[in-house]
Amino acid sequence: MNRVCRRFPLNVSAWVWVITLVALVVVLAVDLLIVGRRPHEPSMREASGWVAFYVTLALAFGVGVWVAWGGQAAGEFYTGWLTEYSLSVDNLFVFVIIMARFAVPRQFQQKVLLIGIVLALVMRGAFIAAGAALIAQFSWVFYIFGAFLVYTAVTLLKQGENDEDDFKENILIRWSKRALPISSSFDSGKMTVVTEAGKRLFTPMLIVMIAIGTTDLIFALDSIPAIFGITKEPYLVFTANVFALMGLRQLYFLLGGLLERLVYLNIGLAFVLAFIGVKLFLEALHTNALGFINGGEGVHWAPEIPIWLSLLVILGTLGIATVASLVKSSRDKRKELIKA
Repeated sequence: MNRVCRRFPLNVSAWVWVITLVALVVVLAVDLLIVGRRPHEPSMREASGWVAFYVTLALAFGVGVWVAWGGQAAGEFYTGWLTEYSLSVDNLFVFVIIMARFAVPRQFQQKVLLIGIVLALVMRGAFIAAGAALIAQFSWVFYIFGAFLVYTAVTLLKQGENDEDDFKENILIRWSKRALPISSSFDSGKMTVVTEAGKRLFTPMLIVMIAIGTTDLIFALDSIPAIFGITKEPYLVFTANVFALMGLRQLYFLLGGLLERLVYLNIGLAFVLAFIGVKLFLEALHTNALGFINGGEGVHWAPEIPIWLSLLVILGTLGIATVASLVKSSRDKRKELIKA
């Protein structure tokens, strides 16, 4: 058994898992019924109300974790949730590009986002199960996770500001567009439509879903190592991801053009991922079991970064990146007005 996992075990019963999953399904079902009954573009008031509801729900859940398992568990949940939420905000920009690239009507964008979120939950659930199994058997996987996060951080820095080049049609999308009979209209937002001649065609909605689904898969590769860098408890990893994704649909409409103004978000996220990567690497050294490193013994001089410090670093970094982005965007806008 991995020594890191034994450091902070949670006694999460099967009933707690069942109740959590049932509650999640109920919330998603309500969301799905709202979108399915009346496809529309939500107003700012509606979107802000739902975002506030989901954020409050996450904060309340953290309090419940505190009561049940103590401050350390609550701190890990809040830090993991904040990290995943910030990564999800960055992912929204790619969703904006996908919606624009395939010209998805505004009234159908809620449906696309909701199905995309459900797909993301399923994929991340599978990755979390696989990651937890790896961690339980092989402590050295933290070296890989840490190196991957640092590599991702460097890639984000090289990438710079978000632009349309962040999304490229993958081989599955290109094959679908070439091989499947696709109509030219979204019609009523369904996956298929029957022509006047009686022929059934796929609508562009199917291609959009494929684009969203494959993008979700790529996002999960970044987010899962990041959350395992915060907590090793599968229950906290799963719930932090769930609460980060819930309300993402409404946040998409609430932020709107603000996403384009967060020009330094990638830099902030790169620092956060690099910080978590280094944190994971230090923890791997501290609990080392690889024979060619220090004779298979832990490197005791390697510090373990406390969760409160991680939370402060992540909050501070994201706060600075957001404020700096808004200041730069305002200055650039003033310069454009002066030139005009």
